[in-house]
Amino acid sequence: MKEIEIDKIKELIKIMEEHNLEEIEIEREGARIKLKKSSPQNKHTNLIQVSSEKTSQENLEKESKNLIEIKAPMVGTFYRAPSPGAKPYVEVGDVIEPGTVLCIIEAMKLMNEIKSEVKGKIVEILVENGEPVEFGQPLFLVEPL
Repeated sequence: MKEIEIDKIKELIKIMEEHNLEEIEIEREGARIKLKKSSPQNKHTNLIQVSSEKTSQENLEKESKNLIEIKAPMVGTFYRAPSPGAKPYVEVGDVIEPGTVLCIIEAMKLMNEIKSEVKGKIVEILVENGEPVEFGQPLFLVEPL
């Protein structure tokens, strides 16, 4: 789940005040935030609720299919191919072996090839080309063979 930035929450509160809204709820990329003003009858503090229902459902599906997550070993920029316009290293449906190059993560101007440690079939590519990735972020879902 992506973290919701404090600045975004403050912006939502400002919108609520400007438009005299009592409650606002937004869901994006598996994260949900709900803001609700307290009323004179309700002395509770403002409610801020962040939910990852989508994320937990995806985790259950992964576990039930016995899929392996290949995670980013470092922080950097994810690239599916060795150069712009080149064919991606792997596609969904490809069978991979240990040592198969899956992608490149650029970190501090160094291009690091990320290789598979498992044998299996690529089920899903979880990151878009050129996106920043965090350490431990899932990159690929692999069905073991």
